[in-house]
Amino acid sequence: MFGEKHDLVHELPEYREQIHHLKSSDAHFAKLFDEYHQVEREVRRIEGGAEVSSDLYLEGRKKKRLHLKDQLHGMLQA
Repeated sequence: MFGEKHDLVHELPEYREQIHHLKSSDAHFAKLFDEYHQVEREVRRIEGGAEVSSDLYLEGRKKKRLHLKDQLHGMLQA
């Protein structure tokens, strides 16, 4: 939704400690985590009007964010 925070800790609060642990101990998780948050910041800038893009581009970025979230969630569940 517009204006909602989608950072990983807000999205998956039950994994807060595990996220912190994996960010410091798993390079692949840390890379995906950083990429997720880059995409999240970009989506928020576009939705907030700070950047201009097409609807198609924004939709693609949101799909990318969801894909990264799914990967990260899978790693947290493992």
